[in-house]
Amino acid sequence: MKSYIFKVVVEEDAFEDGRKAYHAYCPALKGCHTWGHTYQEALVNIREAVELYVEDLREAGDPIPTDPELGTLELPTPAVAVNV
Repeated sequence: MKSYIFKVVVEEDAFEDGRKAYHAYCPALKGCHTWGHTYQEALVNIREAVELYVEDLREAGDPIPTDPELGTLELPTPAVAVNV
């Protein structure tokens, strides 16, 4: 089992009517993006989006992108990422 760590970006955004929202995306996974009403919701949603994206890649037999310049790391063993 390998572990992958993907950098994600969460940016403050707004609806057309001015209500606050957050846009989240993963630079290493083209087209992998989502949003949330709160920063935390956007983080939860992008985690799910990344998991589904990688699952689709694996099912299709496509490689999982690993590009340190885009913030992606492949580890040979299971790992836990902790942000402080």
